[in-house]
Amino acid sequence: MSVRRSDPLAQVSDFDIRLLRIFRSVVECGGFSAAETVLGIGRSAISQQMNDLEQRLGLRLCQRGRAGFSLTEEGREVYQSALQLLSALESFRTEVNGLHQHLRGELTIGLTDNLVTLPHMRITHALAQLKERGPEVQIQIRMIAPNEVEQGVLDGRLHVGVVPQASALSGLEYQPLYSERSLLYCAVGHPLFYVDDQQLEDARLDSQDAIAPTFRLPTEIQAHYQALNCTASASDREGMAFLILTGRYIGYLPDHYANLWVQQGRLRALKPLARFYDLSLASVTRKGRRPHLVLESFLESLAATR
Repeated sequence: MSVRRSDPLAQVSDFDIRLLRIFRSVVECGGFSAAETVLGIGRSAISQQMNDLEQRLGLRLCQRGRAGFSLTEEGREVYQSALQLLSALESFRTEVNGLHQHLRGELTIGLTDNLVTLPHMRITHALAQLKERGPEVQIQIRMIAPNEVEQGVLDGRLHVGVVPQASALSGLEYQPLYSERSLLYCAVGHPLFYVDDQQLEDARLDSQDAIAPTFRLPTEIQAHYQALNCTASASDREGMAFLILTGRYIGYLPDHYANLWVQQGRLRALKPLARFYDLSLASVTRKGRRPHLVLESFLESLAATR
């Protein structure tokens, strides 16, 4: 049972900020062991830092032991407050840096999976230019599902994201970046893998077990999935690829992403002249955001990179 003190943090010191950053990393990594690589310190040191933080706050923040790592209710509240505090500190640092026109600070980007195989590589080039202009900039990339990217930008955990463009969410701004083509694939071992497209009837194709994405897509693209017998779902394209490669499902994948497996003879596109759709990918930022020199520099490079 935790013992509450009337005012455990009369002042927030640099030491407290350091402990809160470590706590944030531990939570986002899901435990002490997973956080070792990210933080560059050993598990025993992380444990001691967490003990120090709990003593400073007078609260029990997490459970650790054989049952695994989990936050207490108080720990969850402290984590949310820590996110707000660290975000405010980063905003302050960024605004002060802007007065000197020096690129310092963090850029946190949320990306939907499997964009690295796009031939245009606009994101890669923009990141290279940002690092050249600001060698001290710290870049964090988080590969998460599209819905989580948009939510992360809305609540301030992410500065910018790249997602498939569906209907715009209130509070966000979208800028088109790419257009990618998705084809309908099956894998070696699937009953349709060796069937000639000219002999493949639509009714037979539409009766196969298929995969649907759980992320938002434009209405006209949803129609492609509604025509299929979707008996499985995935939150991202990598999850869809896993299921397709079992040889038990068909599903749509971006052609640039599937290309390596096609070359290896593990995937084939089914009726590619008829079964395809084109999807726009867009950068997403929060409306009314505070000035952020690092972010604006990245967006500028992204817009200039074609």
